[in-house]
Amino acid sequence: MVAVGPNMFYTVTLPCTLWFFDKGKARTARADTVLFIDARHIYRQVDRAHREWTPAQIGFIANLVRLYRGEALDTRVGDGETMAKLKEVFGDTPAYADVPGLCKAATLAEIAAQGWSLNPGRYVGVAPGEDVSDEDFKEQLETLNEELESLNAQARELEQTIAANVAGILSA
Repeated sequence: MVAVGPNMFYTVTLPCTLWFFDKGKARTARADTVLFIDARHIYRQVDRAHREWTPAQIGFIANLVRLYRGEALDTRVGDGETMAKLKEVFGDTPAYADVPGLCKAATLAEIAAQGWSLNPGRYVGVAPGEDVSDEDFKEQLETLNEELESLNAQARELEQTIAANVAGILSA
């Protein structure tokens, strides 16, 4: 499961979770585990309202899964950035390990203990030293307030349009 932050899709601003099913893992040591990845902090800001993943970021996430599966890495995507990030997170000889704030391979017993919740944040946790500062909160609040004002303006316009349409229907 991959937790994705807001503004990754052009039609909706909500965060989402991507689920990938691996039919082949039933016959492996990973049969009773689920890999949770928190990719909410992995993105490139396109503009104020849109985010995307760079090829290197996509390669990093894909190779994180390969490490978990014990497969060979594919570093053709990302022009060397992918391997640099893998080495930064997993060491010079990358091998899968749970990384707080990024990934965790949770067992079915751990998932059952959490009431079968499939929210990646419950398992991945928070990266060490990752605190939300007052400045970050202020910036997020300002962004959300701007979006609210824009939506309220659109709602007022729609309300006027609907009222005019209803008046036209009633007078006809």
